[in-house]
Amino acid sequence: MKIIRLREGKERSLLRRHPWVFAGSVEKGKADPGETVRVEGHSGQFLAWASFSPSSMIRVRAWSFDEAERVDADFFRRRVAAAVAMRQRLGIASNGVRLVHGEADGLPGLIVDRYEDILSVQFLSAGTERWKATIADALLAETGCTRLYERSDSGVRQMEGLEPAKGWLRGEGSTTVTLREHDIRLTVDVEEGHKTGYYLDQRENRALFAKLVRQFGCQSVLNCYSYTGGFSVAALAGGATEVVSVDSSGPALARATAHVELNGFNPAHHTALDADVNGTLRQMLKDGRRFDAIVLDPPKFAPSAAHADRASRAYKDINRLGLKLLNPGGLLLTFSCSGGIGAELFHKIVAGAGLDAQVDGYLMQRLEAAPDHPTTLCFPEGEYLKGLVILRR
Repeated sequence: MKIIRLREGKERSLLRRHPWVFAGSVEKGKADPGETVRVEGHSGQFLAWASFSPSSMIRVRAWSFDEAERVDADFFRRRVAAAVAMRQRLGIASNGVRLVHGEADGLPGLIVDRYEDILSVQFLSAGTERWKATIADALLAETGCTRLYERSDSGVRQMEGLEPAKGWLRGEGSTTVTLREHDIRLTVDVEEGHKTGYYLDQRENRALFAKLVRQFGCQSVLNCYSYTGGFSVAALAGGATEVVSVDSSGPALARATAHVELNGFNPAHHTALDADVNGTLRQMLKDGRRFDAIVLDPPKFAPSAAHADRASRAYKDINRLGLKLLNPGGLLLTFSCSGGIGAELFHKIVAGAGLDAQVDGYLMQRLEAAPDHPTTLCFPEGEYLKGLVILRR
């Protein structure tokens, strides 16, 4: 077993059971990509069993902090079984569920979403890549599924020195399924959809939005960065009679339009606008448009803390425009999925947007990812999605 020795004082994160060790903390030791290594402190004490990533700034990702545990096929079967069992206890109201959420489930670099009878999987680290076949077998055995589609086409793999990979690992057939969540239906293509196919992390927030639209009697709704219209359908389910979906992807908007009809809503109540969101918000403000509810769910503006300043300006600008476009008494649901923007900073950004817009509002609720995308006590970086519900005064 190869040993990775840390610099003096750099063992604190592993002692707190944080699973990452950065390259600058390593004093000596090398291994092959994904190889399991013994991580020791400067004085030689055991800290963790981990996978080694020679190309990544996150040089070591901990599998286990138990010296007696062995990282083998049984280890991955146990971890997968525990993750699946936890989701079964949650009672998720959908046939689309995140089964494995990386570090939160003790499997750094592994994302597994189940869409009906298809497992859509991302192997995003050298360690998961090395154990890919073993992990795939464990997932199929534990879930009873027979089809597993790989969506390891994220840019994160490049930082691990890995090439993108996409396609069937087990099984074959159509990659399109009908997703049922709460009272709505959505079609998902695990081959072409974003991430593993769809944004399951917003499931509960979409259901909440439908309730809020109904509760506050919102008739006109603007859904920005709408993708395939999940929040748009939720707005119609809540009783809205005018919903505008704005996105820069024509195919995504076509699917949003199809989702309106799939759920039995009047197509005349929905408008799909293929356009830049920022420019659209500015033009709507010039045109005197106003809405009873607005959703701002942009892509990741700050993938790391290094991008936080530039991302903060972008978030502030769209929230300023969104708040100005709200009718008095209107609702704003605003989100950030940027890991480099914490919840406290995001609140400050939106508050600053309100000052610039000369708009005040009640902070009704803080939002986060659905419970099948958990954050653990020892890994706060897992809390990537944060949102605010604001009622304009």
